[in-house]
Amino acid sequence: MELALLGIGLVLVIEGLVLALLPNRLDELVRAIASWPLETRRACGLGALAVGVFLVWLART
Repeated sequence: MELALLGIGLVLVIEGLVLALLPNRLDELVRAIASWPLETRRACGLGALAVGVFLVWLART
């Protein structure tokens, strides 16, 4: 449970920083990603998931 709370907290910190410091750039990024084909977005999501799982595994060893 401690690890889950830590992970959620870190995600919220990073997302909060992006929203606070670069709100206009975030709008551009969302529009750009929305124009990508569905399969590209899915592949990017799976890649991010794999990197995240690896980093959690690395941190726990």
